[in-house]
Amino acid sequence: MPVAPYPVPHTATARRLEWAFLPTNLRAWIERKCGSPVVRAISQTSGFTPGFASVLVCEDGSRHFVKAASVKAQRMFADSYREEARKLAALPPAVPAPRLLWHLDDDWVVLGIEYVAARLPQRPWQADDLDALLDSLEEAADALTPPPAELHLDTAEADFAPLLEGWATLRATRTDLDPDRLAEAEALARRYAEVVGGDTLVHTDIRSDNVLIDPDGRALVCDWNWPVRGAAWFDSFAALIGPRGEGLDVEAVIAGRRLLRDVDPEALDVNLALYVGYFFTQCELPVPPTSPHIRAHQRWQGEVCWDWLAERRGWS
Repeated sequence: MPVAPYPVPHTATARRLEWAFLPTNLRAWIERKCGSPVVRAISQTSGFTPGFASVLVCEDGSRHFVKAASVKAQRMFADSYREEARKLAALPPAVPAPRLLWHLDDDWVVLGIEYVAARLPQRPWQADDLDALLDSLEEAADALTPPPAELHLDTAEADFAPLLEGWATLRATRTDLDPDRLAEAEALARRYAEVVGGDTLVHTDIRSDNVLIDPDGRALVCDWNWPVRGAAWFDSFAALIGPRGEGLDVEAVIAGRRLLRDVDPEALDVNLALYVGYFFTQCELPVPPTSPHIRAHQRWQGEVCWDWLAERRGWS
């Protein structure tokens, strides 16, 4: 059964820069890269960041997906796009992802990414979209084990360490949760380094707004900003949070998937507990004005992971 309806508007979560507000000289540069004047810009309003992200329709009929962020005014997002460009450029051809075609790194970081006539996964999640995503994550794991040699990635063990920092606050604030169960979850989370390591490039941010379903039903994975070196099953397991929250039988999915079915069940519980601590901590932070839905999204994810962990551990 669903934990609760997903509480945010799936296709309208981002407040993004619009084409008309980019500097004139930058728009002219982008048009030269596209090879034709832009006659329409269709802002992509999914996701939780305020950077420019639009499908540009040109006078010659071509379409281009372009992302941009100002180094001065949006430094965090410009840094993120810079990392995305570096990671996209290194992805092997076998990885199911839109390709980087060109980029600029100056006062603005701009990425020209292959346009795909595709849609977001349906919400609530449907089994066929989830199957397509898991198929593609298996292809990606095969192609990214080991990771591209030119990428010097942090390990999952090192990268995920800050996810433990909120547990003291969580114990103090979530008095609605059984303290013994919360203590058990924290003990599990603190074992994360035992289970997340591996030799695969792991995306780490698999959710519906980072996935496209093409006209053939194949899933493409987008937004390769912050991958790490970790366990090959990590992304496939993360992909199940939203579907589980919306009522799909993800335990049956785990049993049928080659990257998941042989993973120690305790390792999956450790990973769920790590998510619980992260999402329940993040959702209590102030709401950024540029991302009004991010905290509701994180709170829902946390509740899904808590409910799932409770079911798997046999808690009443």
